[in-house]
Amino acid sequence: MAGPIEVEVRRNGIVEARHRIHAVAVRGGEIVAAAGDPQLTCFMRSSSKPLQALPLVRSRDDLAEAELAIACASHHDTPDQVEAVRQLLARGNAIEDDLELGLQEGRPPQKIHHNCSGKHAGMLALCDARGWPKEGYRLPDHPVQQACRDAHAEATELDDLPTGTDGCGVVTFAMTLERMAHAYSRLESLPGGERIGAAMRARPDLVGGPDGADYFLMRAAPGWLAKGGAEGLLCAAGPDGTGIALKSEDGAGRGHRPALATFLKEIGVDVDELAEVPVLNSRGERVGEVVTAAS
Repeated sequence: MAGPIEVEVRRNGIVEARHRIHAVAVRGGEIVAAAGDPQLTCFMRSSSKPLQALPLVRSRDDLAEAELAIACASHHDTPDQVEAVRQLLARGNAIEDDLELGLQEGRPPQKIHHNCSGKHAGMLALCDARGWPKEGYRLPDHPVQQACRDAHAEATELDDLPTGTDGCGVVTFAMTLERMAHAYSRLESLPGGERIGAAMRARPDLVGGPDGADYFLMRAAPGWLAKGGAEGLLCAAGPDGTGIALKSEDGAGRGHRPALATFLKEIGVDVDELAEVPVLNSRGERVGEVVTAAS
């Protein structure tokens, strides 16, 4: 596949929108498939969360499966997800007021309802395990963020990682899609990575939401783990050590499921149930579909 994957949003056969999605698959340090530009650079955003959880899982052997899954989550504020955040806060001898993130528009006015509260609770639990101060854990010079930086360098095998500030206030790292895919291909071979992967696969309902491509992929493809990120990013890893990264040029994620079905077929993984996403109106009636342009 030479060019980006084109995903169309159709209503009664008329194309209303089109998304161009770049994708790359890496196995054993080599690119095994690509669509578009594998050297496209962007911030990893919430796709970093399984890597950010590495220092946590290496510092604590007392984490329940749900607590580790929610540390990797961009949650949808379901009761089960919020309860998992509360459990992780308790595990780290922390309270909601210790969370150094803001309120999220459209959600209740408490910080625990922010979709990144699980990650932040995990960072507080890391502080508790290592005896680090909880105050300022989100800042670049705090040991938590330094540990996360080291985990990203380890997984990507890169020393120079440009940084920015993520939407929830912690550090985010920029790299090429190829390096993101490489990091995911290595995740479960790194110390602690196997526990992270097992927790994500066991509880995809905590990692994301029922409309997320990462949730659908983990349900449809046995042995795969996946995590979406802001601005149309998605990273995943398969049981054979293949890592993939997808990025939508326009920052939208609604084309990820059809793009995954198309791209994964190139490497012999069949997830045809993701190939077509229905467009529904407010009555719940199907009025269109989201599919790859070749469909």
